[in-house]
Amino acid sequence: MNRFYSITGAALIAATLGTVATADIPDRPEELIFKELNFTPPAAGDYRYELPSGVRVYMAPSNEFPLVNITFSFKGGSYLVADDKAGLNSMTGSLMRSGGTASMTPAELDEEIAYLAANISTSSGSTTSSASLNALSSNLDDALGIFMDVVRNPRFDDDRKRILVEQSLEGMKQRNDAPGSIMGRDFTRLMYGEDSFQARVSTEATITSITEQDMRDFHARVFHPGNLIIGVSGDFEPQEMLETLEAAIRGWEFGESVPNPPSSDNVPEPGVYYVNKDDVPQGMVRLGHRTVDRDHPDSIAISVMNDILGGGGFTARMMNRLRNDEGLTYGVYTSFVRPSWYPGHFLTHFSTSGETVALALRMAMEEIDKMRSGMVSEEELTTTQNSFIETFPRTFESKPAMLGVFINDEWTGRDPNYWATYRDRVRAVTRSDVQIVANEYLRPDNTAILIVGPWEDIYRGNVNEVDPNRRASMAEFFGGEATQIALRDPMTQKELPADGGG
Repeated sequence: MNRFYSITGAALIAATLGTVATADIPDRPEELIFKELNFTPPAAGDYRYELPSGVRVYMAPSNEFPLVNITFSFKGGSYLVADDKAGLNSMTGSLMRSGGTASMTPAELDEEIAYLAANISTSSGSTTSSASLNALSSNLDDALGIFMDVVRNPRFDDDRKRILVEQSLEGMKQRNDAPGSIMGRDFTRLMYGEDSFQARVSTEATITSITEQDMRDFHARVFHPGNLIIGVSGDFEPQEMLETLEAAIRGWEFGESVPNPPSSDNVPEPGVYYVNKDDVPQGMVRLGHRTVDRDHPDSIAISVMNDILGGGGFTARMMNRLRNDEGLTYGVYTSFVRPSWYPGHFLTHFSTSGETVALALRMAMEEIDKMRSGMVSEEELTTTQNSFIETFPRTFESKPAMLGVFINDEWTGRDPNYWATYRDRVRAVTRSDVQIVANEYLRPDNTAILIVGPWEDIYRGNVNEVDPNRRASMAEFFGGEATQIALRDPMTQKELPADGGG
């Protein structure tokens, strides 16, 4: 038997090698010619339905696997929560699943879901909330019944709530351990202002003050069919699924859709800000300013420009300069954070040793100036355009991902033709367009620079560097002036004494 397989295997290899030898294969990889990628983006309207009750549904049936994925997307999140109840939305979202239902204790709920080999999750973020079900198509009716019980009739069990509160408080204690968590909180405050919902942080007081009634009130305001879009993918028949969903929400009271998230007109004062953390060897740097929202007319040209500057990974100018040429950081990136409902911000982010923060910062600012003052090369533009166009199909690479795009677009009012014309608009961006948006939306004079790390070392810089062109200190930025941002107590968010830098 082994001899037979050996002979046939050798024959197969020989035949294959013979085929390869006669094929027209180029001498070098770059000479390979591939067929043109021909991809037509799906149209949301082909997947959109409305139940008789008026609830919007996006469906994409597929019989690849005997599974069904159902997602309930609700508008509303942390922006609806009062400051003194920060964390209410996330606690509500978590306990809807873990805290049982009116008819089942948490343990009974866990057991029923496990028995059906299903998965149910619920959550609430900054602007949207969700509940999802993954179940076998063979027992979908049973799984959907439990799912609807979770979404409509949460128990908010006291014991599970106590555990969640204890876990939250333990997590709070570590807030100042890593520079990244400090940077994330304080940079958001710097960009959007202390009073914005983006900058709100839960505390021990806000978490422990949350009552069952608070959660029920938030649940009633957000989790209802008047504030709902459904996405369904997997093994099902469309008409039968529409009937099933309509029956599932029958008797569920419709409320009003919640308002859009509020904007912030905060403009950070340009300058250097720092949080002293002298128990780490590196400085983490993030610099930026406010910018436009997601659907601004210049949005695609801005994306192309940003990719060339610092958003394109190892092909980007920032990465080539600060990492590849200078060896100052493991990574650096730029980003235009553009929310759907309000203007966002531009940022550049990197970490480097304390004494080289100023040098790396100088070089990063130089790259921003170069982007504004000179045109990008044809090769840079073509590389970015090809990258955007060739990776475009990934936006719709799975049916759940595709439906997620459609649901988000409907919530945020995106132009229905956006995806159909996306690649043409990317191709239409010129080198001149890139320079125009760089001058308009990169604003070094209005930049706020936040640094977290050992400030004494950072401010002094690399004063012992022999090469004067590589010698730098923070004294060269904004006249050497810097504003200290105090570390905050992780449990209360009250400012700690200025000498509490570690």
